[in-house]
Amino acid sequence: MRPAPMLKTLFPFLNWFPLSGDRLRGDLIAGITVALVLVPQSMAYAQLAGLPVVYGLYASFMPVIVASLWGSLPQLHTGPVAMLSLMSAAAVLPLAALGSEDFIVLSVMLALMVGVLRLTLGLLRMGILVNFLSSPVIVGFTNAAALIIGLSQLSKILNVPFPRTDNFVLDLWTVIVQLPQTHLPTLLFALATFIIIIGARRVMPKIPGVLLAVVLLTLLSWWIGFERNQSVALDAIQDQEARTLAAGFASTARAIDSLGTTTARINQDMRELISADDADRFTEVALLEADLRVLTREMNQRKLANNERQVALHNLRFEHVLTEDGRDLFYRHGTVPADAQADGHTWRINKVDGDQIKMMGGGAVVGAIPAGLPSFQVPEMRMDFFWTLFPSALVMALIGFMEATSISKAIAAQTRERVDTSKELVGQGLANIVGSFFSSYTVSGSFSRSAVAAKNGAKTGLFAIISAIAVMLVLLFLTPLLYHLPQAVLAVIVMMAVFGLINIRSLVRAWKIERQEALVGLITFLATLAMAPQLANGILLGAGLAIVLFLVRTMQPRTDILGRRPDGSLAGVSTNEVEPLGNRFIVVRFDGSLNFVNASRFEDVLLEARSKNPQARAVLIDGSGINDIDVTGEERLRDVIETFRDNGVELYFSSLKSQVYETLRRGKLFNLLDETHFIRTKRTAIDFMEETFDNGEAPRPAPPAVGPSTPVLG
Repeated sequence: MRPAPMLKTLFPFLNWFPLSGDRLRGDLIAGITVALVLVPQSMAYAQLAGLPVVYGLYASFMPVIVASLWGSLPQLHTGPVAMLSLMSAAAVLPLAALGSEDFIVLSVMLALMVGVLRLTLGLLRMGILVNFLSSPVIVGFTNAAALIIGLSQLSKILNVPFPRTDNFVLDLWTVIVQLPQTHLPTLLFALATFIIIIGARRVMPKIPGVLLAVVLLTLLSWWIGFERNQSVALDAIQDQEARTLAAGFASTARAIDSLGTTTARINQDMRELISADDADRFTEVALLEADLRVLTREMNQRKLANNERQVALHNLRFEHVLTEDGRDLFYRHGTVPADAQADGHTWRINKVDGDQIKMMGGGAVVGAIPAGLPSFQVPEMRMDFFWTLFPSALVMALIGFMEATSISKAIAAQTRERVDTSKELVGQGLANIVGSFFSSYTVSGSFSRSAVAAKNGAKTGLFAIISAIAVMLVLLFLTPLLYHLPQAVLAVIVMMAVFGLINIRSLVRAWKIERQEALVGLITFLATLAMAPQLANGILLGAGLAIVLFLVRTMQPRTDILGRRPDGSLAGVSTNEVEPLGNRFIVVRFDGSLNFVNASRFEDVLLEARSKNPQARAVLIDGSGINDIDVTGEERLRDVIETFRDNGVELYFSSLKSQVYETLRRGKLFNLLDETHFIRTKRTAIDFMEETFDNGEAPRPAPPAVGPSTPVLG
């Protein structure tokens, strides 16, 4: 083999060259356009993943470059996406406090796990695994995930707390009951974002509405002083109820941290005892498991109690007074002393951090973003959480690949590019692996950004590298300009992106085509909502149900006794008002491979057909629907032939496919049933059955059967 093709296989980006002026110009325009969308999107999705916004920019740098160099489709843009961002948060949240250092470490570790799984699947050319996810299951999951992702942003639009627990529906209800506490300026910023994005699509379609909303509303936020925060000591709160709630919150938070440390130590002790493989330590492990369950239950109860305190604290309203000696005091609304002068703003308790209280007198903004590029750092592997994260990592690897593949095929249909799914898996895997060494969380192919790239003339993966360079410039020089970007703006960006994924028509169409599959899709939808935020459980349930449905269909293939319509065509007697063919013979159609799964079904069908016509002396099996036969099927066929022959009934076959005929020949079935019982076509076979068994004469030899070297016509 010449070295050039081999090099291009190992380094797919060599196919970009030579770069013509037109291709370079198209990639440059597409790259800049995508970057304008990528920067605000990546920050929004990072918050969705429970991470500081800068990690969205990190995920839009190295992973984008690596995926473009080793991916299969030039127009596919890789980076943060909504669904995997939420799935990442859901996987890590039970193991670490949202936004904490441990949360960040585990999110990066999860990206590495997803990357290794995708790379392994790609190298083994296992992209076929996504076929286990039927279309209704995917649609049901995507619809539920889009609802969950979109509604999870509601709290940021209202500027109220969104306590995260293991029950998304209850968490959402907590947000809904706080509607009367909505922060009106925050809601107005959210509405303005929606209006600008929609308006830009209609009035100025060439200008990214997302970018326009970010620029205009960030400037407005800075101009009006939208953010107004202040940290004070507990004694600055001049209200006994608020101080009691805040002190209780801080005390419980410390207890939760202590319980977390204790449970981590118990988990470590259990792993050491289990790895020791000492049967005498079984009792000790059982006792530790019991202690762990008790501590976990107590920790969850304390978290729920603090969630309630957080909501109660946020619902209190305060006025700020600056005393003559420079002290900041906060009084409950309407309780300011007559001799004091408030600043005229309404303040709320935003966060309790130990003895410090963070007061908020305005709206929430992105805040300070660390400047500079992410440094190279080997991801920290917390092996005590490895197996806990593994199921989520596997589902995220498959879901992300499925998402990237569907995007690639949709774009390839327009560009007439060829997509190699296994190569795409390799590219996506390398992107997550390399990205994890530069503080990136899990990434995948983005439909919206890929569509923008294709629309703006992207010809090679160079466009994605250009977008990554733009992110690099933002990290180096422009992060201070994003300080005043309202979080409500990012929330609306996420909402509008994911609500576009909701597809009701597909489920309705599935219901019209096959109600059982549509029902599986509906169950997947409801289960994903009920099990949220653990989204992986919903799609695993749906995939399991789809496989069970497939097995049930395989075990019970469509079978029927054939009759003749008035026009002479054949039809099943169970679904059509026709009489069975023949008086002393039966024609049975079997639509399914004859294997170990349905061999018993095959026998039952023939016995049932025989019971409906006891005077029949022959059964003709229309084998045009039998695609293959295994050992179990061949053995069961022998049993049926002998059983029927003992009762004076002969079995004949018509329209067998070549592969089935050859399998029966190799299995020496013709020693039991000679080749005269295998008739080439259905019409010839029925004519023979009518002349032989319905004319009252003794059975005649069958028409010339196909020989071993003659192909059977199906």
